[in-house]
Amino acid sequence: MSINLVYPQTERSLELGNMTRVQEFILLGLSTSPETREVLFAVFLTLYLLTLLENALIVFLVCSHTELHKPMYFFLGNLSCLEMCYVSVTMPSLLAGLWMGPYHVPFTACMTQLFFFIVLICTECTLLASMAYDRYVAICCPLHYPLLMRPQVCLGLAGTSWLGGLLVSVAKTACIASLSYCGPNVLNQFFCDVSPLLNLSCTHVALTELVDFLSAIVIFCGTLLVALASYSAIGVTVFRMPSAAARRKAFSTCASHLVVVGIFYSAALFIYCRPSRIRSMDLNKVLSVIYTVATPMCNPVIYCLRNREVHAALLRTLHWT
Repeated sequence: MSINLVYPQTERSLELGNMTRVQEFILLGLSTSPETREVLFAVFLTLYLLTLLENALIVFLVCSHTELHKPMYFFLGNLSCLEMCYVSVTMPSLLAGLWMGPYHVPFTACMTQLFFFIVLICTECTLLASMAYDRYVAICCPLHYPLLMRPQVCLGLAGTSWLGGLLVSVAKTACIASLSYCGPNVLNQFFCDVSPLLNLSCTHVALTELVDFLSAIVIFCGTLLVALASYSAIGVTVFRMPSAAARRKAFSTCASHLVVVGIFYSAALFIYCRPSRIRSMDLNKVLSVIYTVATPMCNPVIYCLRNREVHAALLRTLHWT
């Protein structure tokens, strides 16, 4: 008798949950003040176009100059391609929020943006680790460099980076998309990110948070350890160099790389390596701007445009034109 009473009640609650399921989200964006939004729109539009120009220039130089057909520049070209895609996933929604204010995003579009964002951020982590390993082999094992970093190895590292990001994104996006969102539907963010979405879920999110946490440990912490181990070994080798000029050259290059790696991982790890939901969403937005806007713009300058070979290739290109 009690079973017959519980079943219709459960069925009605499921129907009610289906009726109230969120079909779209509202992105609040960076600022709600119209005056502030106008200034920020001009600033971020300029940064967006500058980022695309910088990274497109790097890709063009690497592809068009044979002297740049080396493992280091192969990874830099991959990173620049990734940065153009990466910034184009988040920046349009940031600009739309600054132009229109809070705006509506369909559920499917939000999950699509989340999918590509996770693919690209995970791929970037693995690429940064691959670039650190490349510098380790070049400085610490120069005699074995042609063998250890032959084209097949470089293609394998780059392909693994993209494939790993794709697999992680499929798992994380599927878990987040399968959650129930019954309202409210307001995301205090400028794009569809993991933590704000988990905050809105009206179902138990322990399994999804566990998947998110474990993937963050594997991708973020794993690649960070590889990068730190590589740069630590480089540091030991550099200090043992007899030539002061060689030490300065190697140290300046590695120090620049470490700045980018440090900024990117510090912001990303703070957000994504926490199993609990983040409550300080304003801080979340500030950190998100750092690794979605600042690092894609700074990477070409730090990694490439300060490099002598890239400088020479750029000057020849300008001379030809």
